[in-house]
Parts: sequence; structure tokens; C-alpha cells
Amino acid sequence: MAWFVLVLSGALEAVWAVALSKSEGFTRLAPSLVFAVGIVLSMGGLAYALRTLPVGTAYAVWVGIGASLTVTYGMATGAETVTAVKLLLLLGLVGCIIGLKLVH
Repeated sequence: MAWFVLVLSGALEAVWAVALSKSEGFTRLAPSLVFAVGIVLSMGGLAYALRTLPVGTAYAVWVGIGASLTVTYGMATGAETVTAVKLLLLLGLVGCIIGLKLVH
């Protein structure tokens, strides 16, 4: 259960990161509210997962999922360029996240 919550919390990290960028310094209400809810749920899920998972592994997986999804969202929306090198690096990051789960 902790791994499921951790993965979901990592996905929510991408949600609050994108919402933060769209809030334009907290001057737009809807993205600011999405940010606030997203960060509370994301941190809450991480805290839950840390009850049974080691902090280093859990934090690395949480950040890795959030970062990879945030970059993927940026590429899908055209805010980030799509290059073969970026795609390979993202695949490497995802591979490392999976590796951390496998060796735990």
C-alpha cells in the first residue's frame, strides 16, 4: 500500500508543480487552489509512505516520478522541446525509479 500511495503522491507532485507555474506567483485563484490541494495531498502521501519505507528511497522515487511527469507534461503541451536526448534521459530516470523499487 505504501508504494501505491508513494507513486500517487509523486504524480501529485507534478500536479502542484504545474499549478504553481500557472498560478503566476499566486495571482490566479484556480491554479493557486490546485497547487495548495496538490501539495497537501502530495506531502501527506509521502509522509504516509515514509511510515514504512526508507526516507532516501521514498524521497528519490517521489521526486523522480514528479520530475519525469512534469517534464513529460511540458513536452506534451509544447512548453518543453522534445529531443531524443531528453527522451533517453527520462527513460533512464524512470528506469532508476523502477530499480529503486526492485532493490528495496
